[in-house]
Amino acid sequence: MFIRKNAVMTVLFITIAAILFAGCGGKGADAPKAAAPEKVTVKLAHNLPVNHHLARGMESFAKKVSEKSQGKIQINIYPSGQLYNDKSMNDALMTGGVDMGLNSAAMWSSVIPAMEIFDVPFLFPSYERVKKALDGGVGDKLAREMEKKGVMPLIWADYGFVQFANNKRPLTRPADFKGLKLRGYGELPAETIKALGGSPVTMGAGEVYMALQRGTIDGQTSGTTAMYDRKMYEVSKYLTITNHAFPEFVLAVNLKFWNSLSAEQKKIIQQAADEVRDAIRAETKNEDERTLKLLQEKGMEVYIVPESEIAAWQEATEPVQAIFAKRAGAIGQQLIDICKQVK
Repeated sequence: MFIRKNAVMTVLFITIAAILFAGCGGKGADAPKAAAPEKVTVKLAHNLPVNHHLARGMESFAKKVSEKSQGKIQINIYPSGQLYNDKSMNDALMTGGVDMGLNSAAMWSSVIPAMEIFDVPFLFPSYERVKKALDGGVGDKLAREMEKKGVMPLIWADYGFVQFANNKRPLTRPADFKGLKLRGYGELPAETIKALGGSPVTMGAGEVYMALQRGTIDGQTSGTTAMYDRKMYEVSKYLTITNHAFPEFVLAVNLKFWNSLSAEQKKIIQQAADEVRDAIRAETKNEDERTLKLLQEKGMEVYIVPESEIAAWQEATEPVQAIFAKRAGAIGQQLIDICKQVK
């Protein structure tokens, strides 16, 4: 009788506790998700000059989101490294220090080595091949890797082709790089500089102008758009057009923040992002050509590597492809294969 009485009391206790837990808002497996706020303010950071075509793209993105949401989603942009430089941006994105960030894919390489696929030398011979590779599987594979780190790519934003600029001498062949100290913008660009015979130097984009002015470095590698916007023509004399890499920028969003939004809010943001991506793709080639002409007008001496001489540059930088495949693992070779199969 005593045992039976205790059993009844135990059942009553469990029942009462369950009722109290539910009444206090216990979050079990079936607990409904908290409703998304009707109005949302988003912090978006990047490290590009405000006149850069990608920076203008972010302004267009913010405007489109505001219009589509009738002002209920406000994106506040912090350009030119106001919040984070290109080195610290991704940590902020992964930890939620910023909601969205636009950064070079190469800057993700320390946590996702496969992101440097765009910096494998001479893998992308044209603007169209980049688009086809991204839409043909490269973008999806990299997105899955990013999601493992707590972030999600909204769009891949075309930066344009990368070139070399320096103060010492014209770079007309790989042998001319010997002894030069050049700033690279990531680990694989540094390997490319080494393969060509130079010495890579690591520093943030905002430090390059002063380093060139002081002679701390001899040159750097970046796109003509950034060279012009950052007035590198004031501190660099020689420009070599190699089109050896096509670094994508990625507009990424913190997943915890993204999952706090409603389905309609997500739809609005993604639609605006896709529209801006397409506009950036259409503009990138024109921007490359426009800024190259402006750099020439500002006095830079330009050498364009002839098509007949590209093979020598490919041969010199071929070891970089193997370095990328080893660092990135199985997915690295998969990405290379996709890019080579694109026609």
